[in-house]
Amino acid sequence: MASAPDRPASSQASSLGAALSLLPVGATVGYYALPASLKEQLLLQFAPQFLAYVGLSFWAVRTAQVPMQLGLERGKVRSGFQWGVLTGLVLGVFNTFVILVAYPSLGYDITFLKQTPHGRLPVLLMVPWLICGIALFVELNFRGFLLGRLAEFESHWRDPNVGRRLSPLALTVSTLTFAFDPFMVNTFRYLHWIALWDGLIWGSIWLRTRNLWITIAAHAVEVIVMYSAVKAAIG
Repeated sequence: MASAPDRPASSQASSLGAALSLLPVGATVGYYALPASLKEQLLLQFAPQFLAYVGLSFWAVRTAQVPMQLGLERGKVRSGFQWGVLTGLVLGVFNTFVILVAYPSLGYDITFLKQTPHGRLPVLLMVPWLICGIALFVELNFRGFLLGRLAEFESHWRDPNVGRRLSPLALTVSTLTFAFDPFMVNTFRYLHWIALWDGLIWGSIWLRTRNLWITIAAHAVEVIVMYSAVKAAIG
């Protein structure tokens, strides 16, 4: 009897989360409709991520059991790091091959990476501190908040036995928003396509396990592997 009144509140929370998660999606789409001169503005490139964190913060203060909904329960830490490190190593090696071998073989110049903000910062600052911090916040944003809220909303109009672990629309929208994030595209140019399969893999893992520690660890380890290899290769 006590569960019936909870349904409207749960539905409202889901609708709120879905609505807030659409802020960065809309901002990303809107960015590509801007004139070329405005696309160069750094503040506009950061706007989708800024709106995502605003939405995440607003949702978090109005929602119960936030760690559980994000997939950040303490009981999942150990397994999360075990699987995350393994996933990160595999993706790190594969994407390093793509950057250092596949792209140059197709005629692409990757030396521009030395001029990116990441390339200019000291190695001891990037590894592991900034990389781990970026991985934490990016995964909170794109998987925990954006994918999680859209998947929750999608599950209300799909088969309940399927929708929670198979949310193709939420996965597609969150992955495209991640891969075409304006700052990422402007910083990493054609290399931003790597984020497309990364987003699909990390998103699928999160939907399957509801363990954000896996994607945080995978993200951090992968970038450390790629960053270290590229730094050694091109200076």
